[in-house]
Amino acid sequence: MAHGQMIERSPSADAAEDLRPAPPDPSPSGLSRLPSLTGLRFPAALCVFLYHAALPIPALRLLGDDAAVGNFYRVAGQAGGLGVTFFFVLSGFVLTWSARERDTVRGFWRRRFVKIYPSYVIAWALAMVLFASAYTPVGTSVANLLMVQVWSPEFNTYFSVDPPSWSLGAEAFFYAAFPLLHALFRRIDPARLKYWITGAVVAVIATPMLAYALLPDTPGIPGGETSSVVQYWVTYVLPPVRMADFALGMLVAHAVRAGRWRNIGLIPSALLLVGGYVLTAYVPYLYGQRATCVIPVVLLIAAAAVADTKNRYTPFRNRVMTWLGEISFAFYLLHFVVLAYGRKLLGQRMFSSLDTALLLTAAVGVTVVLSWGLYTLVERPLTRRFSKPARRTRPADGHRVVLADVKE
Repeated sequence: MAHGQMIERSPSADAAEDLRPAPPDPSPSGLSRLPSLTGLRFPAALCVFLYHAALPIPALRLLGDDAAVGNFYRVAGQAGGLGVTFFFVLSGFVLTWSARERDTVRGFWRRRFVKIYPSYVIAWALAMVLFASAYTPVGTSVANLLMVQVWSPEFNTYFSVDPPSWSLGAEAFFYAAFPLLHALFRRIDPARLKYWITGAVVAVIATPMLAYALLPDTPGIPGGETSSVVQYWVTYVLPPVRMADFALGMLVAHAVRAGRWRNIGLIPSALLLVGGYVLTAYVPYLYGQRATCVIPVVLLIAAAAVADTKNRYTPFRNRVMTWLGEISFAFYLLHFVVLAYGRKLLGQRMFSSLDTALLLTAAVGVTVVLSWGLYTLVERPLTRRFSKPARRTRPADGHRVVLADVKE
């Protein structure tokens, strides 16, 4: 891992979606909400937090013991990649689950914009004011503001300003394509969904293999990881490539709805995810970033959804976990700002393992409070405002007839 580079490998925590399928297409059991998927968002966002906290770079490092630094990074060094995969797959799943039968493309895009962009701009502004403006070129800062930094192959462009925000640029591409993909996937014979899902999984797993085989292996990414800058960008960052994760989530949602999903349960799925994460330490770097956890992530998301549709207990659907899940998008956007600015306030001092653990716990607490404020004051009011039908009237047979415009 590079010393002196601000490296970001997580995506974005996708914004907390409204996990309510609209009639007349209810969930298999008629349960309209999937609270466990909301609750799962916060552990995924916390994985991203731990990844950044473990980066051994001056802008973030707290530990003074080099051995402790290495151990921390060995444990959390692929947690960002896991968080990325989880959020991209989950995004495709919940957008498909909550798709509205009579929605419009414009209405869908509007809701995505008001849910994500205002909070995104606030996080961008905080990062620029507190630390990023000191070393960020104007063109790079503008690219971040416009959410197009992800299209640049330059390592220090797509991981800049508020580094986790790169994944929102990828999500914007997914949202643009969602109406077309949704129309296509709805036409698939449910009996053939398993082949499409298999194809999407193969595409994800084959991506690092093809990158290693076909793309130049120099120059390497900062930190000495086993991939080049172009291999890393194409495999992990480039939106059309990451679309495979998003499409996989969409296809699995269709399979769960159609009763075509072979559910193995929440606990086995979680154990497989732990095993997949352990495996990341024993495979080439890009396979750990993309391939080893994708199947367990899919199984876990589907298992949580099935549990909710059958009204079964899960540890993620209680009030605390669902509240944390609701603020997880804000947490995702703000956690790097808290970590980087906190390190700046602490000066050059390094800390013991115990003190570092206490400081990181405090950083989580501060981020949660700030995230609650951003969610309460910005995200939730705007989402509610633009989720309510706008009512208009037109004359019909001499009377005023109220019509519901699609303005969720």
